[in-house]
Amino acid sequence: MFVVAPPRRISFSRPLLARLLSVTGCLLIAAIAHAAEPSAAQRAAFKQAYAAAQQGGDGWRSLAAGLRDYPLYPYLQAAALEHDIQQIDRAAVESYLKQYPDWIPAADLRRSFLLELARRQDWNHFLALYQPGLGDTLGCDALQARLASGGTLDFDKDLATFWAKPNLPDACDAVLDAAHDQGLLTSARLWTRIDRAADAGQPGTIAKLADWLPADDRATAQRLALALRDPAGALTTAADWPDTSRNRQAATLALTRLARRQSTSADTAWQQLQAHFSFSEQQRGQILYALALFHATDFDDGALARLIALPAAMQTDVSREWRVRVALARQNWTAVLEAIDAMPASQQQDGEWQYFHARALTALGRSDEARRQLIAQATKSTFYGFLAADKLDQPYAICPLTLADNPQGEQALLANPGLLRAFELYAVGLPKLARREWTRALQDADQATLQIASDLAHRRGWYDRAVFTLSSGDALRLYDLRFPLASQDGVVPQAEQAGIEPVWAYGIVRAESAWMDDARSGADARGLMQLVPATAALVAKRNGLDWGGGDTLYDPATNIVLGTRYLAQMAERFNGSPWLASAAYNAGPNRVDQWLAARGTLTPDLFVATIPFKETREYVARVMAFSVIYDWRLHGNAVPLATRMSAIGQPYGLPNASTVRRAISCPAVEPASVPAATSSAPNASP
Repeated sequence: MFVVAPPRRISFSRPLLARLLSVTGCLLIAAIAHAAEPSAAQRAAFKQAYAAAQQGGDGWRSLAAGLRDYPLYPYLQAAALEHDIQQIDRAAVESYLKQYPDWIPAADLRRSFLLELARRQDWNHFLALYQPGLGDTLGCDALQARLASGGTLDFDKDLATFWAKPNLPDACDAVLDAAHDQGLLTSARLWTRIDRAADAGQPGTIAKLADWLPADDRATAQRLALALRDPAGALTTAADWPDTSRNRQAATLALTRLARRQSTSADTAWQQLQAHFSFSEQQRGQILYALALFHATDFDDGALARLIALPAAMQTDVSREWRVRVALARQNWTAVLEAIDAMPASQQQDGEWQYFHARALTALGRSDEARRQLIAQATKSTFYGFLAADKLDQPYAICPLTLADNPQGEQALLANPGLLRAFELYAVGLPKLARREWTRALQDADQATLQIASDLAHRRGWYDRAVFTLSSGDALRLYDLRFPLASQDGVVPQAEQAGIEPVWAYGIVRAESAWMDDARSGADARGLMQLVPATAALVAKRNGLDWGGGDTLYDPATNIVLGTRYLAQMAERFNGSPWLASAAYNAGPNRVDQWLAARGTLTPDLFVATIPFKETREYVARVMAFSVIYDWRLHGNAVPLATRMSAIGQPYGLPNASTVRRAISCPAVEPASVPAATSSAPNASP
């Protein structure tokens, strides 16, 4: 039976309400309560004027003649000034700063003009406008301005903060050159920063600093940079290096980094070098740890023994979890139990290990113990909670909350000019600026206030605010906000036309972009379903669809049309399996083929647990859990996760009227939690 928990009233923050409901605040609230939102005509006029302002000059002014009272009017002049930054003078900038001192565009304009003044080397005007706290680039420019006026540097006052950072912008080069000329960069200080750069994996920083060292030390520092940049190349010559502490440091770096890429080659180099260098116990431990961990991620023979043999002082949560994963890949259930039991109590409580501990107990005939653990796990609305419920053949536990109406709290928030600007920026298609206004307006808000703000955003179609804002405590149970059914973007009809489950497409959108339609990753994946333009172009061609270029992927409708077709393409490659296709969508189909070739006989839950990439492992679990929640949101119940995660090699058919579905209930238990969505490129992290 589908049971919805009774709505729980979440009260508005008393301290915040007291501040907002001052005499002035009450008057403003009263005014806002009777004021209409900007009209469609005003928004259209602003868009036209903003486009003109982005071209510079004063042409925007005539287009904005009727927008003086529009809440975003100051953004127009700022956009024009930003475009003309190389032509404007200090007076124009100061005039804007004086008129709008606390506005985000004013802060941006100050930064942009300071960068321009630094480019011009107009240091007098630079110092007149500069304020501390504007970042490393402008901080170094400010020091350069002082040097240009005849000043000198003091290491502790001027450089110590910069010196603690492993990498600095190019603007700092001239300042560091001056510090060197003043004799401030002693060998001890250089080596301190080189060590920080080595720990942070910054070979470029080391190479720059090496030039200021004496010749012998320079060669040693360059070996550290080489160890980071080309560990295999460094190790080919390491046997000829003198056995010094710095060379041992470089060899350790090279061995641990090569282990990540080529564990077998690192093993060979370790055998050759461990007699040549007098490695410290800590260095030996670091090397053995890296070799054990990355032989484990390769699932090599002997990987389990290596992990078990690691000294206790060198073991980490990561090495302990990989001991479990290797045992799972071998289906060595005794070893699984031993590995989980060797974890600290806090790590054992993770839902994944609770589930697999129960799986191991079941495999070893200890069914009663296993059932008790599964019952506890099945109270959670997570991937492993749903799998536990499937093992028990019991309803899924989802306990929704609904925000109580709070007109007074809403009016108080709508008296916040920054939040109003955020909503208006979103309404006119400027989501990046909208998010900045949102963050500033709510930076000191408590959870109750954030929940009301998220609800206001949701009603305006700004769905990603709830996903990113409601991330802890009872707010996780506000499913209607955190898992929006934005059908106006075409998810359901496009998924059906593509021949895939709409709930799966919803899960992908939620995991990829969290409904942020302008999302763009470091790999240039764009939009709601995070498609790379080159892939989208191929999908469009294959399906006979129009292709208007990469920027069209920011249009939700276009993105969903292409994204659902690409999902269908991945599903077709993997027998219709949504969970394997999700792995391919994240890590690429060729990698999934490699994993299947190595471990394709495993059950789906074991296969997911043994995916080498942490990003992809968590992504698959997240998408499949989200699919269950969206299934419930659309239908009031859900296809069992065990059904949707069909066995490898077994064709998966779409649910139909005869498909058995699992009920949803809300047991009287601790609130369940659902992982927050992230969007990032797959990586090789274990």
